[in-house]
Amino acid sequence: MALMPKRVRWRKQQRGSIRGIATRGNTVAFGDWGIQSLEAAWLTAAQIEAARVAGTRRLGTVGKLFIRIFPHKPVTATPAETRMGTGKGEPSYWAAVVRPGTVLFEVGGVPADVAKLALNRISHKLPIRCKLLARRHEL
Repeated sequence: MALMPKRVRWRKQQRGSIRGIATRGNTVAFGDWGIQSLEAAWLTAAQIEAARVAGTRRLGTVGKLFIRIFPHKPVTATPAETRMGTGKGEPSYWAAVVRPGTVLFEVGGVPADVAKLALNRISHKLPIRCKLLARRHEL
């Protein structure tokens, strides 16, 4: 089942623009390894779910996969062969707004080689370039 909010205040949202780099959610916080976006994009709930399935299949029963993004944005679309001037279309899917530098997924509790393989499979499901991050341990 695709990710979507339980309840929203406004059913339809304006598109907006993705400017700047991520200032929050840009470090590995929960696991030991993570993937960080290098581009700005809207990731659909279906893309996030496909990446989650690929990662959990690779990890198996060991380790834990953390999803750090959530699709809050409703994206509308007007039906095909509709005349102009009929108003804004209905929400067709939900998207997560991702800035460059956002940590998308994290993996913990597995050896480094297994984590790298799982995150590599996840990054192949996403439409943006990503890079692998290791957790920094503060002193």
